[in-house]
Amino acid sequence: MKTKEAANSAAYEAIIRAGPRLNQLQQVHGHFIVTGYGRSRSLLTKLITLACSARAIAYTHLLFLSVPLPDDFLFNSVIKTTSKLRFPLDCVAFYRRMISSNVSPSNYTFTSVIKSCADLSALGIGKGVHCHAVVSGFGVDTYVQAAFVTFYSKCGDMKAARQVFDKMPEKSIVAWNSLVSGLEQNGLAEEAIRVFYQMRESGFEPDSATFVGLLSACAQTGAIGLGSWVHQYIVRDGLGLNVKLGTALINLYSRCGDVGKAREVFDKMTETNVAAWTAMISAYGTHGYGKQAVDLFNKMEDDHGPIPNDVTFVAVLSACAHAGLVEEGRSVYKRLVESYGLIPRVEHHVCMVDMLGRAGFLDEAYRFIHQLDATGKAIAPALWTAMLGACKMHRNYDLGVEIAKRLIALEPENPGHHVMLSNIYALSGKTDEVSHIRDGMMRKNLRKQVGYSVIEVENKTYLFSMGDESHQETGEIYRYLETLMSRCKEIGYAPVSEAVMHQVEEEEKEYALRYHSEKLAVAFGMLKTVDVAITVVKNLRICEDCHSAFKYISTVSNRQIIVRDKLRFHHFQNGSCSCLDYW
Repeated sequence: MKTKEAANSAAYEAIIRAGPRLNQLQQVHGHFIVTGYGRSRSLLTKLITLACSARAIAYTHLLFLSVPLPDDFLFNSVIKTTSKLRFPLDCVAFYRRMISSNVSPSNYTFTSVIKSCADLSALGIGKGVHCHAVVSGFGVDTYVQAAFVTFYSKCGDMKAARQVFDKMPEKSIVAWNSLVSGLEQNGLAEEAIRVFYQMRESGFEPDSATFVGLLSACAQTGAIGLGSWVHQYIVRDGLGLNVKLGTALINLYSRCGDVGKAREVFDKMTETNVAAWTAMISAYGTHGYGKQAVDLFNKMEDDHGPIPNDVTFVAVLSACAHAGLVEEGRSVYKRLVESYGLIPRVEHHVCMVDMLGRAGFLDEAYRFIHQLDATGKAIAPALWTAMLGACKMHRNYDLGVEIAKRLIALEPENPGHHVMLSNIYALSGKTDEVSHIRDGMMRKNLRKQVGYSVIEVENKTYLFSMGDESHQETGEIYRYLETLMSRCKEIGYAPVSEAVMHQVEEEEKEYALRYHSEKLAVAFGMLKTVDVAITVVKNLRICEDCHSAFKYISTVSNRQIIVRDKLRFHHFQNGSCSCLDYW
């Protein structure tokens, strides 16, 4: 018996020495077959687990088939490992085999399988797993329930995620974090912030995972007050600025208008990865600091930083587009292919068309699209949308009409294309065509996206829409805005009336422009604060008239105005904008 135990021990040690290395594991396996240890359940289990850890998934399946009656330990080992290593289809396959083998699952089984279902966004399969968990008696297990909150969130079913969460008899920090993160990832940032406050009221202390989700929600809503409090909490409690937290803070400060603070966080990070570098490069780009974005990208390459990925290149090319750095952009696009062997995606192509078009190289941008078209890559409407914006910017209305019609043919239900065509006709004086487009939109019930602007004052957010009269201080806001605009007119401001429909009478045009959502938000911010920058977030692009007006308002008020629109930031100060009117 001792001799047999010693041999068993030696065989086990041989597996351990092989570790998760496929060649060595195969050699050990061959030795087992020759010596007769190929039937040992414990040795096979260890061998299979290490094969799976070596990511040799086909070999893992082959080994598994050699086990006549796999037990719950073996099933759970491979299910957990395949889930952890992101082999979701294999994880689900092993789970199904476990069921068909009448082997009882555990809470580890369900947490692993539902994670794989989340990775696959397999809502139907996951619902089946949920039913099985309830029937098996694990429906009230804290860890299993938290996993289902994450699963439903990743599948976009926040109603189901909330139902699971609300029914939990004991809510864990993991479940709270899953809900906060899920709400934020599904565009429900304000609700995510409310859940965070509920979590605190319930006596739970936040951890790093909580703050990553919360900071992302703050970045979405522009809630810089709460985001700054989170930063102070992290420093005060010594949580440590890990990569995820650091990147979340960079995104927060960037999206709330403080790119300098974002760089401070980046420089203080002791550990960085490609996501952190990309976030900082993107921050520079969206604020119009193209040169700094390119310099940081070059530093990333020269200082042997992380290898840039395709998202990094989108950030750099976008920065070049917004800053007019055409030569730099051409060089970066060339390195994308030649230095890193990456295949340009639609996003990279759009950045190139945008960059060339904004800079006035319309012919080159048009040729770039047609070259892609020859290879079947130019079917993406975003390419033509970027080209259309350039045509409008440089007043090439004939080409603009051609492209707008092409876009409408590609996406007939997209109201934005109809509006852009209407605007181009209006700018070129073709009033009958404008009426035709508008009538067509009414018949098809196509409506332009409603614009709104958000501002945070004393840690509370306020939302404004055009002509908004819902605020309790509407009268005072409007009077203050009237005074501001009168002072602006005295120093040269004139409404850019082409920004609204041409058929409206001039006096009505000025009224419509006067009460755009971003103007109301800026007026409210100035009315309620003293000697601080005004930061406004708009869901659409800022209009030409508001862009012009804010330059004058920054002068007469001696205040800095920061507007984050759909595409980028505009910093207005002393009569000029950081974009240098290149937007």
